[in-house]
Amino acid sequence: MPKVRIPTPLRQYTGGNSEVEVGGETAGAALDDLTGQHPDLRQHLYTGDGKLRSFVNVYKGDEDIRYLDGSDTQVADGDELSIIPSIAGGSAGRRCR
Repeated sequence: MPKVRIPTPLRQYTGGNSEVEVGGETAGAALDDLTGQHPDLRQHLYTGDGKLRSFVNVYKGDEDIRYLDGSDTQVADGDELSIIPSIAGGSAGRRCR
């Protein structure tokens, strides 16, 4: 079965698990299975209309699935998907002089 690596901020929605085994032959199906197993996680990954949130990046190995086949990216036994939320930084409110 494929596995999904869960980032620390989202582990509270997976019972503290850092990895979850999932079913599915595509990244989208694997994420659907993940949120089926852990429904509270869904709102943190998806918008109200069911699209992956823009700040949620999903990698298959070292490849961002957006640059592969998106949610149709094939996954197989032993594959690892990683959820990596974008992190904004910088100095909000400061102006460059």
